[in-house]
Amino acid sequence: MLDLLKLARQLQNIGQHLTDEAAAARQRLDLAQQLLQQASDRQPELVALQTQWGDRLGFAAARPVEPLNTRISLATAPAHHTVLATDGSQIAPSHHEIAYCYLINVGRVALHYGQNRHPLLDSLPEVFYQAEDLYGARQWGIGTEEWMGYRRTASEATVLADLAQGIAAQQTQMQAALHASQSLPSTGSRRASPTSPVGIPPATAAPTPTLAMVDGSLTHWFLEPLPTEARDRILLPMLEAWEQLRQLRVPLVGYLSAARSGEALNFLRLHTCPKPEPDCATHCPGQTDTAPCQVVAPLRDTALWGLVLQPGQRSALWRSSAKILECYGEHRVYFCYVHTGAEIARLDMPAWVAEDAALLDMALSLTLAQVQKGYGYPVALAEAHNQAVVRGGDRTRFFALLEQQMIRAGITNIGTSYKEARKRGSIA
Repeated sequence: MLDLLKLARQLQNIGQHLTDEAAAARQRLDLAQQLLQQASDRQPELVALQTQWGDRLGFAAARPVEPLNTRISLATAPAHHTVLATDGSQIAPSHHEIAYCYLINVGRVALHYGQNRHPLLDSLPEVFYQAEDLYGARQWGIGTEEWMGYRRTASEATVLADLAQGIAAQQTQMQAALHASQSLPSTGSRRASPTSPVGIPPATAAPTPTLAMVDGSLTHWFLEPLPTEARDRILLPMLEAWEQLRQLRVPLVGYLSAARSGEALNFLRLHTCPKPEPDCATHCPGQTDTAPCQVVAPLRDTALWGLVLQPGQRSALWRSSAKILECYGEHRVYFCYVHTGAEIARLDMPAWVAEDAALLDMALSLTLAQVQKGYGYPVALAEAHNQAVVRGGDRTRFFALLEQQMIRAGITNIGTSYKEARKRGSIA
């Protein structure tokens, strides 16, 4: 139980502290704006320095692939489009429960706009109980619960690709049926109009614009320290799923709300470096956070772009420099910042989306439309989370079903540990 009286004594000075922090942050923001303008004037030089000295830098700095002062207003989303999303949740394994196993539940959503089609809102649960699932990762020094989280990441990508594949097949069938129906003669003396209800000839009807979304970054830093074999168990299925989306021409976007990244601001450190060469390993060893080039810390990228972007605008595209992305191949991650009206959101995307102008414009316009429909957060992602989340009642029913199966299998010594039973029935 929280003692609010004792807590209140510790919070007496927080108001003044936050006021001082806000004033200091404003000064850092003013300086960051100046540095952004100065860096824009020498952007090619800074990019050349980053290319030459990138392996000697003590920080991760993204590389701009457009002018730093880029401000592009996003187009309006088409009336007819589809948005897909997945999100995951889990029941963690516990030795205090009736059986040592875990469950991953992936919520999936397909929202069809302007198509007179029912949405898809459901989840796909999967139980893991085999010894290989529970203890196999220990050979790499990875705990069961940690490995469960990694597998959930791969499952979200795989389910999203399968969902896109199914939706694409449905759209193909609908277009074929529409074309066939309009090719038949009418009951009168004239043939049916060769134009579809949306004004597009069936023979040349374009696929419905479709966007795939996930919550969070597409750059999975947790994979970097893993042994190669363990990393491949997670990364390869994920990249295979992304390749399926690429073949379907369904752009993928990772949506980051309240992003904490500073990759873009770190690029400005190349401009503020007092040395002729940004050789951190030689000039500032061990001074990543206290180096003389770190003049605007601890600002985040979103704070700066919140000042320079107008609602509905995006920033320049950036190529992330995270080391793990060397394993991504053609799916290396790019990102930009978008002023959604409610906040500055970071949007991650694979290279094949960022380098295709048509896919990029479609992805950004549909994402902005989702945020507007969701009053500040994408509808599809919110619904995918709601479908995935495992509540207390769901957990209880899961273990009740498991207990029934164990009894049917002839297992009689079933029950939670005394510790777990005591925690559930406090007498205090």
